[in-house]
Amino acid sequence: MIGQNLHTHSLFSDGKSAAEEIVKAAIQLDMHTLGFSDHAPVPFENGFSIQKGKLNDYIREVKRLQHLYKGLIQIYLSLEIDYIPGLMEHFMPQHPQLELDYAIASVHLVGENTPETLWFIDGPKQAIYDEGLQTFFGGDIRKGVTAFYRQTNQMIEQESFDILGHFDKINMHNQDRYFREDEKWYRNLIHESLRLIREKEVIVEVNTRALYKKRSDSLFPSEWILSEMHKLEIPVIISSDAHHASELQAYFEVAIRALKKAGYQSCMHFKQHEWIAVPL
Repeated sequence: MIGQNLHTHSLFSDGKSAAEEIVKAAIQLDMHTLGFSDHAPVPFENGFSIQKGKLNDYIREVKRLQHLYKGLIQIYLSLEIDYIPGLMEHFMPQHPQLELDYAIASVHLVGENTPETLWFIDGPKQAIYDEGLQTFFGGDIRKGVTAFYRQTNQMIEQESFDILGHFDKINMHNQDRYFREDEKWYRNLIHESLRLIREKEVIVEVNTRALYKKRSDSLFPSEWILSEMHKLEIPVIISSDAHHASELQAYFEVAIRALKKAGYQSCMHFKQHEWIAVPL
């Protein structure tokens, strides 16, 4: 069993458990490493990110828990940062100020400049995905998916971060309704992004959340993408994207099997502020 989870959300953003409750659950699971990565504040009203004026409270609480549970578990401070051109850019200047141990970068909202024109591709409601596709892309799935990967590529090229979150999550609410993953245009988009990921030496997380929440029958990335990543020697971590204390290592065994099937023999761990490869 993997003894770490670096993608964790608490009540400070859209999680359902208090930060200290999550720490206690991690200790009960004999985990050695826990990273808090609540959603970074965004400059518009929303129900998922750390709210305006609460970021310092979040940082203080994580640091309090680091001190309180020192010797029992290693706790790290992070953020999952949305990349939205014109609204959320330039990650690197935030790092020295916030003293983050690492950063996760993700795309949940496709679009730029104004909150009113963003396509939300995540969350539990398939209808929101469908409505956004129709509203912002005229129902053209190829146009919408291409916009998602173009935005992802722009983030990889321009921003500084450690972990790419749920790389292909645009497919979660698709479920073969609009396109299949074996279509050439889609695979071309994936390979273009993978080449950038390799060039920039980004770690890709294998995210189990959609599986244990029954929103998809696939990990993110999909298993065929894991095989392509292995060919390119792209490093991976396993994350549950936990939003509740009970989810800290959910479906990790599934992710381990998928990685081994793809040819991986190790995944990355964060230890004493360094990334190291450990056997699966």
